Amino acid sequence: MRAVLVTLLALALVPRAQAAWLGRLDPEQLLGSWYVLAVASGEKGFAMEKATKNVEGVVVTLTSQNNLRVLASRHRLERCDLSVVELLRQSSAWVFENPSVGVLDYRVLGTNFRDYAIVFTQLEQQDEAFTTVELYSRTHTASQEALGLFSKWSRSLGFLSQQQARLQTDLTCAHEAFQVSRLPGITRDSPCGGSSLGPKGVFTGQWPGPGLKWGVDAA
Repeated sequence: MRAVLVTLLALALVPRAQAAWLGRLDPEQLLGSWYVLAVASGEKGFAMEKATKNVEGVVVTLTSQNNLRVLASRHRLERCDLSVVELLRQSSAWVFENPSVGVLDYRVLGTNFRDYAIVFTQLEQQDEAFTTVELYSRTHTASQEALGLFSKWSRSLGFLSQQQARLQTDLTCAHEAFQVSRLPGITRDSPCGGSSLGPKGVFTGQWPGPGLKWGVDAA
């Protein structure tokens, strides 16, 4: 919890000029498919597992209510977990959230409005609260500009070197998110074959290869 408070204090000190610059970001500029190439995380066990983590994928869409819907593939040991969360825009600034599913803050820290974005997330899962910084890239290789900005933000928000990782270049897990986003029957308001989000606005599943099966996480 102390690490989370330190990170939030650092965010509060972001210069007003930079905050105003990010205010020009239209949510539609974040839409589409992204590779997640680097991660800084305060999650328990991340430092131990980071060497085994592969590139992940994120697909961002807008719902008919203008909420963000984020479909993500996360590499966990020897499996690829898929999830969909719907995020609501806060009344001020370019910040999204959905506390009911543990997403307390989702915002873009920096971007060139074209090739990459540095995304900050504050999460609360079961008995653990932590923050992450991720490097989103339109391609599977990151520019030096993007990597430099990721490193700068990670350090300024208090992440130690062992809490930062450039993900392995296996693209399998990332491409699974991209494939699921293109499945027949998936619409802006029906993420997976016509199924609806669970009571808390989250839809999760595991990619088993042929014959994809999904389950609703209602916990």
